[in-house]
Amino acid sequence: MRLIADSGSTKVDWRVIYRDGTIREITTPGINPFFQTPDQISLELENNVKSKTGDDVSEIHFYGAGVTGDKTEVLKNCLLKVFPGATAGAYTDMLAAARALCGNNPGIAAILGTGANSCFYDGEKIADNVPACGFILGDEGSGAVLGRKLVSDYLKRELPVDLEKLFDDRYNLDYNSIIEKVYRQPFPNRYLAAFSLFLSENRSHPYIIKLLRNSFSEFITRNILKYDYKKYSMNLVGSVAFHYRDIIEEVAGNYGVTTGKVLSSPIEGLVSFHKY
Repeated sequence: MRLIADSGSTKVDWRVIYRDGTIREITTPGINPFFQTPDQISLELENNVKSKTGDDVSEIHFYGAGVTGDKTEVLKNCLLKVFPGATAGAYTDMLAAARALCGNNPGIAAILGTGANSCFYDGEKIADNVPACGFILGDEGSGAVLGRKLVSDYLKRELPVDLEKLFDDRYNLDYNSIIEKVYRQPFPNRYLAAFSLFLSENRSHPYIIKLLRNSFSEFITRNILKYDYKKYSMNLVGSVAFHYRDIIEEVAGNYGVTTGKVLSSPIEGLVSFHKY
């Protein structure tokens, strides 16, 4: 059997692919080699994955955030320690997006979720990548940046009066509590991304429509236009991409960018890519 994993920091979506084509779903807590030791990762795999699959695993393909540089080997070694009879590969979440969206064909692939990233995929590997840079220096159009802009406008008294009241009634926040979460607590990107729900709930408001259009325009101009967008379409994966597809397509069209496939999650595309 083959194991496919799409990992975020909070959860891992696993698919077990059997030789007869049967697919089984498993969900476990998130695995990130930047925040967990090899022993912690191995214990997680032993208790939450191997306990459900047994030893009859021939291949493992693990995609996730934090799977870069020397952390790739760390994760691969953990997988082989728990499943010594298997071959194992560990890859970035960007390659997961590219393979899920484009398969074996060249194209532009992008992630728009809590964070944002993009690449040109040549059908086998990532051939070009404009650095994501995180939600402080980049991640344009991501949930974290959308939330950051909303919260910043709230604190700076830039929100229209009606939206400010809705925001106050919904969250009841003050300056100090926001600063604590953003500058002193872990995972400020997740904290800020959670406010994108407020944008979605009030997306017909002129202020929010403008914020979304401007943010996705920044994503297009600072990332997608750096690739050969006239020849290849832009394919997207992630919760932000999925929920705001109509606005993204509208903005992309203004720049002559064609939107191709849009997925909420890469896992099903990865199953197709790795099926027997």
